[in-house]
Amino acid sequence: MPLPAGAADRNAIPIYDFPNQRVVNHYVREMPVRTSALRSLGAYANVFAIESFMDELAQAAEIDSIAFRLRHLKDPRGRAVIDAAARRAGWSNWNPVEGRGHGIGLRNTRILEPTARDRRSTHRPRGAVNRLVLAVDVGLVINPDGVINQIEGGAIHRPVGR
Repeated sequence: MPLPAGAADRNAIPIYDFPNQRVVNHYVREMPVRTSALRSLGAYANVFAIESFMDELAQAAEIDSIAFRLRHLKDPRGRAVIDAAARRAGWSNWNPVEGRGHGIGLRNTRILEPTARDRRSTHRPRGAVNRLVLAVDVGLVINPDGVINQIEGGAIHRPVGR
């Protein structure tokens, strides 16, 4: 059956294993601002919400966010992707520095290291990504160039005007 609003509920079901999950989809017909499907339809917003909440849960449990995710993920392919990204990013040696943070997004696992910049400056953006590490499991690859284009394009894509 066709999904409303171009698959806005894509990736709304978390891949993590928690008892008593409940996912609610609320379709808003008229938005207060103009929106578009962007690159991944509903996936980016849903994954952002899920992964942000996973970070909050890990922090509340006082557990490393990668370890917390692995604790609640049974899928071996997903676990392998998280392990690969963490290893390539040097996660075990990551040292927090004031004004810097990290983020994880499990769909095509990304570990990024953003830096907050001086908000008073009009010449520089408010934040920048210093480093981005990607790990993906795309299955059988027929067109390697297509995979590279899709992954790299998704990694650097950002909404216009932001």
